[in-house]
Amino acid sequence: MSFEGAAPAARKPRADAERNRERLIDAAKAAFADKGPDVSLEEIARRAGVGIGTLYRHFPTRDAIVEAVYRREVRQLAEAATRLLETRPPGEALHEWMRLFVDYIATKKVIASALGAIVGGAELYAASGAQIIGAMSLLVRRAADSGDIRADADPEDLLRALVGFTYGNASPGWQPSALRLIDILMDGLRPARRSAGS
Repeated sequence: MSFEGAAPAARKPRADAERNRERLIDAAKAAFADKGPDVSLEEIARRAGVGIGTLYRHFPTRDAIVEAVYRREVRQLAEAATRLLETRPPGEALHEWMRLFVDYIATKKVIASALGAIVGGAELYAASGAQIIGAMSLLVRRAADSGDIRADADPEDLLRALVGFTYGNASPGWQPSALRLIDILMDGLRPARRSAGS
Protein backbone atom coordinates (compact mmCIF):
# COMPACT_ATOMS: atom_id res chain seq x y z
CA MET A 1 0.00 0.00 0.00
CA SER A 2 1.47 3.37 -0.99
CA PHE A 3 1.15 6.47 1.12
CA GLU A 4 2.89 8.75 -1.34
CA GLY A 5 1.34 12.18 -1.48
CA ALA A 6 -0.39 11.81 1.88
CA ALA A 7 -0.01 14.89 4.09
CA PRO A 8 1.97 14.22 7.25
CA ALA A 9 -0.17 14.22 10.38
CA ALA A 10 0.27 17.37 12.47
CA ARG A 11 2.05 16.45 15.66
CA LYS A 12 0.67 17.72 18.92
CA PRO A 13 3.19 19.50 21.12
CA ARG A 14 4.70 17.14 23.65
CA ALA A 15 3.35 17.53 27.17
CA ASP A 16 6.72 18.64 28.52
CA ALA A 17 7.08 21.23 25.76
CA GLU A 18 3.63 22.61 26.59
CA ARG A 19 4.53 22.74 30.28
CA ASN A 20 7.73 24.62 29.44
CA ARG A 21 5.76 27.11 27.38
CA GLU A 22 3.30 27.75 30.22
CA ARG A 23 6.15 28.06 32.74
CA LEU A 24 7.85 30.60 30.50
CA ILE A 25 4.66 32.66 30.20
CA ASP A 26 4.17 32.54 33.99
CA ALA A 27 7.79 33.54 34.56
CA ALA A 28 7.58 36.34 32.00
CA LYS A 29 4.43 37.77 33.60
CA ALA A 30 6.09 37.77 37.04
CA ALA A 31 9.35 39.21 35.69
CA PHE A 32 7.55 41.98 33.81
CA ALA A 33 5.66 42.88 37.01
CA ASP A 34 8.87 42.90 39.08
CA LYS A 35 11.31 44.52 36.66
CA GLY A 36 9.31 45.95 33.75
CA PRO A 37 8.98 44.89 30.11
CA ASP A 38 12.72 45.32 29.45
CA VAL A 39 13.72 42.48 31.80
CA SER A 40 16.26 40.22 30.11
CA LEU A 41 15.13 37.06 28.38
CA GLU A 42 17.84 35.22 30.32
CA GLU A 43 16.13 36.27 33.57
CA ILE A 44 12.79 34.95 32.30
CA ALA A 45 14.39 31.62 31.36
CA ARG A 46 16.09 31.42 34.76
CA ARG A 47 12.81 32.05 36.59
CA ALA A 48 11.12 29.39 34.49
CA GLY A 49 13.87 26.88 35.27
CA VAL A 50 14.77 26.31 31.61
CA GLY A 51 17.71 27.14 29.38
CA ILE A 52 17.74 30.18 27.11
CA GLY A 53 17.59 27.84 24.10
CA THR A 54 14.24 26.49 25.31
CA LEU A 55 12.92 30.04 25.62
CA TYR A 56 14.00 30.87 22.06
CA ARG A 57 12.42 27.69 20.69
CA HIS A 58 9.06 28.84 22.04
CA PHE A 59 9.52 32.60 21.70
CA PRO A 60 12.11 33.65 19.12
CA THR A 61 11.78 37.36 20.01
CA ARG A 62 10.92 39.53 23.00
CA ASP A 63 7.78 40.66 21.15
CA ALA A 64 6.66 37.03 20.89
CA ILE A 65 6.74 36.44 24.64
CA VAL A 66 5.13 39.81 25.42
CA GLU A 67 2.33 38.97 22.99
CA ALA A 68 1.93 35.48 24.49
CA VAL A 69 1.56 36.92 28.00
CA TYR A 70 -1.04 39.41 26.78
CA ARG A 71 -3.01 36.87 24.74
CA ARG A 72 -3.18 34.49 27.69
CA GLU A 73 -4.37 37.26 30.03
CA VAL A 74 -7.15 38.15 27.60
CA ARG A 75 -8.13 34.51 27.07
CA GLN A 76 -8.25 33.79 30.79
CA LEU A 77 -10.37 36.88 31.46
CA ALA A 78 -12.79 36.01 28.66
CA GLU A 79 -13.07 32.36 29.71
CA ALA A 80 -13.66 33.35 33.34
CA ALA A 81 -17.11 34.69 32.42
CA THR A 82 -18.48 31.25 31.56
CA ARG A 83 -16.70 29.59 34.48
CA LEU A 84 -18.08 32.08 36.99
CA LEU A 85 -21.62 31.75 35.61
CA GLU A 86 -21.44 27.99 36.17
CA THR A 87 -20.68 28.37 39.87
CA ARG A 88 -22.27 31.63 41.06
CA PRO A 89 -25.49 33.62 40.72
CA PRO A 90 -25.23 35.95 37.69
CA GLY A 91 -24.87 39.16 39.70
CA GLU A 92 -22.04 37.70 41.79
CA ALA A 93 -20.38 36.35 38.62
CA LEU A 94 -20.44 39.83 37.06
CA HIS A 95 -19.04 41.40 40.24
CA GLU A 96 -16.19 38.87 40.50
CA TRP A 97 -15.37 39.19 36.79
CA MET A 98 -15.04 42.96 37.15
CA ARG A 99 -12.60 42.38 40.00
CA LEU A 100 -10.60 40.04 37.74
CA PHE A 101 -10.55 42.85 35.17
CA VAL A 102 -8.42 44.84 37.64
CA ASP A 103 -5.76 42.07 37.62
CA TYR A 104 -5.85 41.98 33.81
CA ILE A 105 -5.28 45.74 33.61
CA ALA A 106 -2.43 45.54 36.14
CA THR A 107 -0.57 43.20 33.76
CA LYS A 108 -1.52 45.24 30.69
CA LYS A 109 -0.17 48.44 32.26
CA VAL A 110 3.22 46.81 32.86
CA ILE A 111 3.63 45.61 29.27
CA ALA A 112 1.73 48.41 27.47
CA SER A 113 4.84 50.07 26.07
CA ALA A 114 6.14 46.77 24.72
CA LEU A 115 2.72 45.88 23.28
CA GLY A 116 2.56 49.22 21.51
CA ALA A 117 5.80 48.43 19.68
CA ILE A 118 4.62 45.06 18.38
CA VAL A 119 3.99 44.83 14.64
CA GLY A 120 0.27 44.13 14.24
CA GLY A 121 -0.52 45.56 17.66
CA ALA A 122 -3.71 47.21 16.39
CA GLU A 123 -5.11 43.87 15.23
CA LEU A 124 -4.08 42.28 18.53
CA TYR A 125 -5.96 44.96 20.49
CA ALA A 126 -9.01 44.65 18.26
CA ALA A 127 -9.19 40.87 18.71
CA SER A 128 -8.72 41.12 22.47
CA GLY A 129 -11.31 43.88 22.74
CA ALA A 130 -13.88 41.68 20.99
CA GLN A 131 -13.25 38.82 23.44
CA ILE A 132 -13.60 41.09 26.46
CA ILE A 133 -16.77 42.83 25.31
CA GLY A 134 -18.21 39.40 24.48
CA ALA A 135 -17.55 38.22 28.04
CA MET A 136 -18.96 41.40 29.56
CA SER A 137 -22.07 41.20 27.34
CA LEU A 138 -22.74 37.61 28.41
CA LEU A 139 -22.41 38.47 32.10
CA VAL A 140 -24.57 41.59 31.89
CA ARG A 141 -27.30 39.81 29.92
CA ARG A 142 -27.46 36.93 32.41
CA ALA A 143 -27.42 39.27 35.43
CA ALA A 144 -30.15 41.45 33.93
CA ASP A 145 -32.29 38.44 32.97
CA SER A 146 -32.03 37.10 36.52
CA GLY A 147 -33.02 40.44 38.04
CA ASP A 148 -29.67 40.82 39.82
CA ILE A 149 -28.97 44.11 37.99
CA ARG A 150 -31.07 46.75 36.23
CA ALA A 151 -32.54 45.69 32.91
CA ASP A 152 -31.14 48.78 31.16
CA ALA A 153 -27.48 48.08 32.08
CA ASP A 154 -25.31 48.45 28.99
CA PRO A 155 -22.19 46.25 28.71
CA GLU A 156 -20.18 48.84 26.80
CA ASP A 157 -21.03 51.54 29.36
CA LEU A 158 -19.84 49.24 32.15
CA LEU A 159 -16.65 48.42 30.28
CA ARG A 160 -15.94 52.14 29.79
CA ALA A 161 -16.44 52.64 33.54
CA LEU A 162 -14.01 49.79 34.29
CA VAL A 163 -11.39 51.25 31.95
CA GLY A 164 -11.77 54.60 33.73
CA PHE A 165 -11.40 52.98 37.16
CA THR A 166 -8.32 51.03 36.11
CA TYR A 167 -6.42 52.01 32.99
CA GLY A 168 -7.28 55.69 33.39
CA ASN A 169 -6.00 55.80 36.98
CA ALA A 170 -2.25 56.33 37.29
CA SER A 171 -2.03 56.93 41.05
CA PRO A 172 0.10 54.52 43.13
CA GLY A 173 -2.88 53.03 44.99
CA TRP A 174 -5.04 52.57 41.93
CA GLN A 175 -5.90 48.88 42.46
CA PRO A 176 -7.63 49.16 45.89
CA SER A 177 -9.37 52.30 44.60
CA ALA A 178 -10.60 50.43 41.50
CA LEU A 179 -11.95 47.58 43.63
CA ARG A 180 -13.85 50.03 45.86
CA LEU A 181 -15.32 51.76 42.82
CA ILE A 182 -16.42 48.40 41.39
CA ASP A 183 -18.28 47.69 44.65
CA ILE A 184 -20.00 51.09 44.37
CA LEU A 185 -20.83 50.44 40.71
CA MET A 186 -22.42 47.11 41.59
CA ASP A 187 -24.54 48.80 44.27
CA GLY A 188 -25.76 51.23 41.65
CA LEU A 189 -26.57 48.44 39.19
CA ARG A 190 -28.96 46.66 41.54
CA PRO A 191 -32.64 47.26 40.71
CA ALA A 192 -34.40 49.78 42.95
CA ARG A 193 -36.47 48.06 45.62
CA ARG A 194 -40.13 48.92 45.46
CA SER A 195 -41.72 50.11 48.67
CA ALA A 196 -44.50 47.98 50.16
CA GLY A 197 -47.24 50.43 49.15
CA SER A 198 -46.12 50.94 45.55
